[in-house]
Parts: sequence; structure tokens; C-alpha cells
Amino acid sequence: MTTGPVKRAFKYRFHPTDEQAAELSRTFGCVRKVYNLALQARTEAWLLRQERVNYNATSAMLTAWKKTGELAYLAEVSSVPLQQTLRHLQGAFGNFWAKRAKYPTFKSRKRSRKSAEYTTSGFRYRDGGLTLAKMDRPLAIVWSRPLPKGAAPSTVTVSQDGAGRWFVSLLCEDRPTVPAPVNAAVGIDAGITSLVTLSTGERITNPRHERADRERLARAQRELARKEKGSANREKARLRAARVHARITDRRRDFLHKLTTRLVRENQTVVIEDLNVRDMLKNRKLSRAISGASWTELRSMLEYKADWYGREVITVDRWFPSSKLCSVCGTLRAGMPLNVREWTCDCGASHDRDVNAARNILAAGLAAAACGDGVRPQRSTPGGQSSVKQEEVPAPRPRRVSQPRG
Repeated sequence: MTTGPVKRAFKYRFHPTDEQAAELSRTFGCVRKVYNLALQARTEAWLLRQERVNYNATSAMLTAWKKTGELAYLAEVSSVPLQQTLRHLQGAFGNFWAKRAKYPTFKSRKRSRKSAEYTTSGFRYRDGGLTLAKMDRPLAIVWSRPLPKGAAPSTVTVSQDGAGRWFVSLLCEDRPTVPAPVNAAVGIDAGITSLVTLSTGERITNPRHERADRERLARAQRELARKEKGSANREKARLRAARVHARITDRRRDFLHKLTTRLVRENQTVVIEDLNVRDMLKNRKLSRAISGASWTELRSMLEYKADWYGREVITVDRWFPSSKLCSVCGTLRAGMPLNVREWTCDCGASHDRDVNAARNILAAGLAAAACGDGVRPQRSTPGGQSSVKQEEVPAPRPRRVSQPRG
């Protein structure tokens, strides 16, 4: 059984020739430059004239920039990624005006992601070969898995990570095969020692990939700190540190993919907590462990995989007292310090803190789903202070204009 068509991105590594790497590096630089110039123009227009500049106006600006002597090099790369970065900036402003995001910021040569997006007019995909605009030969892609049969990529995104690895992501339309429905539901309690505890009583141990490579990472960062800024040796040391970071990230993502795929395939309904990870990271004692657990990425994977495979993910309010509530009699304890891992209710039931929380999360999610209203985050805090409605929040003021970085 298959679902309706969905958009899926298939990411592969590739090994460019020296000429291709040079062309892509120039493209990355031009994309960053155009984004910064357009952001500066739009910011100045708003601050000085209270005027909103849209995508069409910045596209006309791009044409004019290419005709100037200072920015004539913009015409040497494909125009498709440059137009796409203007569309991305338009989307960033749309999110800002809708109060879904902060004001857009300038891209940095060192810290920002190196990437360029090509639409169908900027690449040719034929007989398993992908050729980008301004290139005379296909990219040497490592096809680690096949594309869907008859797939025609609608967009191609080329990127380079901090470790110097090259990736290409092909966005295709796919019809994933839906597993047969199962009569099973599971509640998930996220943690640190156990990454997740299931309502069935199963614990999934947190592999803590960062801790396993902490010594290697610390040594690489010490070597980086000793090198002179701007030297070739410093760049070599930076790459060594970046490779350790990449190893940690890859292993963590691989583990999360396997875990979430298993949970979605084995259960028709998955119930999770709506954790406020951003505020939890402010705890200086636990921030490293919380960041390494990647709860936000775990939730994201569960949600989009459930959408692919016809499953359901229910989110329970973050203020729901899952740990303090007895899953047998419903008695609510007054407090539950973090060091209390097991407790006995007045009804005589003995509870493991995490297993009890997972069972309560499952029960709350199924109850709300049966009522038909879902479980959404509360609009008031436990103290009764109502959260400010989005339409009442004044539009944030743009930041002070600074010179864009090249």
C-alpha cells in the first residue's frame, strides 16, 4: 500500500574535480554576497523610508549589480542559485512579518552554511548523471541508495560541511510504501541516561556519542587553539576538529534514524511530550547532555516519518505532570525531585519514574485523541499568567544596519 505523493530529499556525498570545486566555491561566495546585499538594501529601505522591498525589486537590483564593475563577477556563476537565495530571503522576511522568526541576519564567510540551490533550469539529470550549470561533466556522486523509480528531481542543493565533505541533496516526488496498520500505541518519555523510556517498560540507552569522542575532540581543539590565525597549519587543525564533530553528528543522526523508524513501524500511534528544549538548555549543568540527546531532532523525525507511513504522533502539553502522577490510581504528588528515580504511591503501587511517566503520557495522549481535540501546548503557565497572543506582540524592529560581509 502506498500513500499520496510526498516530497523527499535524497542526500548523497560526491567528489568534485578541482575545477568543479572551484566553481562551486565561487558560487557559494556569490550566493552569500547577494543575500547580504539584498538584506542590506531591504533593511535600509525600511529604516529610512518605511518601505517593504519584495523579491521582484531585489531581483532587479541583482541585474543592476551584475553590470557594475565592482560586482561584475556575479555574472560569472550560474544565475539560478543567486535568484534562489533572493527567494530564501523573501521567505525569511515573510516569517519575520508573521512573527514566526527573528529579523534575518547577514551570512558569515566562516560560520554560515556553504550551500547553493539549483532549480530545474540550473541542472540536467539524465541516465543517473547530474550535471550542474557552468559545468561540462556530471558530478561523481556516491549513490548509496537509489532514487525512486522514475524520479525527476525538482531542486538540487549542493553543500559543503565544516569537515570539507561535499553533499548533494535531490528533492524528488515519492510515494512511500505504507506498512500495514498495527493495533499498538506507545508513550515516550525522553531522558538523558535513557534516551527514551517506552510505556512498555523498555529503555533505549543514550549512546552519548559526544562523550565517546570527547577526549579526541578536546585534543583537536587544543591543537587548533595553539595555531597562528590565518596560517595553513591552523586550517589543517580546524579540519581535524571539524572531522571529529562530523563523526559525532553522523553517528547520532544514524542512531536516531534507526530508532524513529523502528518506533513508527511498530506502532500506529506515538505519544510524546512537548518539551521546551530551548529553555532547558539554559541549565548550565545539564546543557551539554540535553544538547547531545537531540530531543528536537528525534521529534522531527518521528513527525515526518509518521506522515509518510500513515501513523499518528500526538504531543502532550509540556506542563502535564507525567512524573508526579500515579498511573494506577491517578494520585498527584506534590513534588518529585530529579534524584527520585523510584517511588511508591499511597495506593501501594511502586513506580519507576520514567516508565510511569511514559505510561501517563500515553494515557493522556489517547484520551485527548478520543475527545477529538488533540493535546496542544497550554496557553497559560502553571501560575496562571496567560501567554501573550501573537497578534498582540508588536512587530520587532530591524537591527542596526551594518556592512554585509563578503
